[in-house]
Amino acid sequence: MNHRLREIPYNYTSFSDAEIVRRLLGTDAWRLLEDLRERRVTGRSARMLFEVLGDLWVVQRNPYIQEDLAQNRRRRQALWDALAHRLNDIAGRADGNPLVLRLLDSARAAVSGFTRQFDEDLMLRRKAERRLLRITAKDNVDFSAYARVSHVTDASDWRVELPFVVLYPIDEQEVQRLVSACRELGLSIIPRGGGTGYTGGAIPLRRHCAVINTEKLEQISAVEKIIPPGLNDAAHSIFAGAGVVTKAVADAADAAGLVFAVDPTSMDASTIGGNIAMNAGGKKAVLWGTALDNLLSWRMVTPDGNWLEVERMNHNLGRIHDQPEVRFRLNRFAADGHTVLGEPETLTLPGASFRKAGLGKDVTDKFLGGLPGIQKEGCDGIITSGRFLLHRMPAHVRTVCLEFYGSDLDAAVPAIVEVKSYVEGLEHVLLAGLEHLDERYLKAIKYSNKAPRHERPKMLLLADIASDDPDAAGAAAAAVVRIANARGGEGFVATTPESRRRFWADRSRTAAISAHTNAFKINEDVVIPLENLAQYSRAIERINIEQSINSKLASLSALEEYVSGDLAEVRKAKDYEDSSEDQAIVDAKKSAARALISNTRGRWQSLLEKLDMPAMEHPE
Repeated sequence: MNHRLREIPYNYTSFSDAEIVRRLLGTDAWRLLEDLRERRVTGRSARMLFEVLGDLWVVQRNPYIQEDLAQNRRRRQALWDALAHRLNDIAGRADGNPLVLRLLDSARAAVSGFTRQFDEDLMLRRKAERRLLRITAKDNVDFSAYARVSHVTDASDWRVELPFVVLYPIDEQEVQRLVSACRELGLSIIPRGGGTGYTGGAIPLRRHCAVINTEKLEQISAVEKIIPPGLNDAAHSIFAGAGVVTKAVADAADAAGLVFAVDPTSMDASTIGGNIAMNAGGKKAVLWGTALDNLLSWRMVTPDGNWLEVERMNHNLGRIHDQPEVRFRLNRFAADGHTVLGEPETLTLPGASFRKAGLGKDVTDKFLGGLPGIQKEGCDGIITSGRFLLHRMPAHVRTVCLEFYGSDLDAAVPAIVEVKSYVEGLEHVLLAGLEHLDERYLKAIKYSNKAPRHERPKMLLLADIASDDPDAAGAAAAAVVRIANARGGEGFVATTPESRRRFWADRSRTAAISAHTNAFKINEDVVIPLENLAQYSRAIERINIEQSINSKLASLSALEEYVSGDLAEVRKAKDYEDSSEDQAIVDAKKSAARALISNTRGRWQSLLEKLDMPAMEHPE
């Protein structure tokens, strides 16, 4: 059978015909179909079968068609009748062939299951709509194709199943009531904020799934001073609902002359609930830590439809791993949010357990000693709000931009470690922000060099150096530039708010171009020791090269299979006749093409096998 052709109608997806047949009819169906076609037992019957599969596939993958069929019973019945008619035609042509009949049985089962499932989903939709509309307004219960498509994936762009319904609670109490209703209806629940996550935490994996979008939980308090539990002195804090955009909290803190430490690259789109659930960090994490370090308390709805409030006790107002012992108080409430369930529980953990040695964050430890909500990506409940600690930035800040050039990162990476160690060793000076961008990102954002050089930097390092003493801040910035110079880098210092903003603008643009960097960007939460950065970057680059070459080899194999085939469509397009002379022309071209493909494949295969060989020694 010719694998190169896509014969299933409406297959505009990345799935091959073989994959679709296996998904709809079972793993043995494709082999059975290939066997029949190689024996030339089936022709028109195969086309009719593919038409049936095409109809099933396009309805499964297109929620707009699903919506149209759901709203129009006559059109829906017409499709069911057409599917049955084609299957009956196939049966009439089977001539008792047992293989054809086996394939036909699989197709009938697929169609029957599909139509039954469609009707059952319609009934569940009506039931769910009645139940959910008793809780919230009609605008907050969305079965539309647009809402389902918008919530099928997050920034990872992974797509598994369309959600059954999208819910938009308007306050924390509605979140609880909607969770309870979804449990009654048998719907899986996916919490979702800004949809900026790269780990797939907001992606539905089942058909009967409700996405609870928290974007309407927008309550935000003024900056206020409170006395955290277990402390004697007041601290600045801010309360925010799960749907508040991170940048809005940062702006509110800035307006009060304070700093909100949670500063992910996606802060213009990410939301507070996601920041807590993902334990978000950012450039300020080097000084004040991640979301976990800065939370005073948070509130969440648990999977059983009850409430859980978590309070940090005896907060050290700094990074959590600097505190020898960390305590959290867990308060549980019934569905009404007021009735206390049992005595408060105290969770006591060593501060060092929240960080892996040498790292600012341990993404491998989702459990975090059983601490609910944090870094769980919504798996143990839906975050509805949080109260954060705010910080005061020293009066004078210098932003240093360091550009490193050369052929690799071996010289540049030690500079990161040296800069961090140097500033952290100074009195009255803080390293308030640190971020690096590698060469591929600099290319993607069209970075404009600050140094008068033509080549693009191999790495860019941005650092905020802060102090209440302007001379100390200036001296530290100058020393950091000298560290970069000693490593072959160029350094530049920004002192005014506007020039500092321009320096950091390149970093903020990385979130906007992330959708265009999937070819080289691993969109995962990666945390590594700074001294291993060069080794890590080389390993990632090797993966890029290997995958690129393997992709080329796969394309060459597919192309070789194509030119080795009958090429009837080529003869037709070129007006070749089936004469021996015309066939000789086609055969000659096919032979030349195969030779070129073989030669090219050999060169790429040789490069793949000799990646570790120095370029000057490579025979190519």
